Amino acid sequence: MPFTLSTRSLNNLIHIHPDLIGVVELAIQKTTVDFCVIEGIRSSERQAKLVKAGASKTLKSRHLTGHAIDLAAIIDGDIRWDWPLYHKIAEAMKAAAKEEGVLIVWGGDWKMKDGPHFELSRKFYPV
Repeated sequence: MPFTLSTRSLNNLIHIHPDLIGVVELAIQKTTVDFCVIEGIRSSERQAKLVKAGASKTLKSRHLTGHAIDLAAIIDGDIRWDWPLYHKIAEAMKAAAKEEGVLIVWGGDWKMKDGPHFELSRKFYPV
């Protein structure tokens, strides 16, 4: 059974770049693991708090411009942080991006892993 985006997810996609929204909308249909959008656009104040708390490394996050989102795996109605789930979500996101012709970057591919994070490629989507 294909999954659908929740009201929470749709609200968190407000002000996100339309190309990234399209990828998420297609990925939710392709994924084997349900997910929700837990964060989209961020204020500079929120970003500064995340940096201060050590939850982010930069004040120049792609979340500030609507070029990034964070997804969370949903299992039996609960958010789960098990790493293998994020690989499955990433597979769906990457397949959807390829189908849509959109270049994305997954935080799980970074040296400092960030499994929930997906962003539009800076090379093709500069701010």
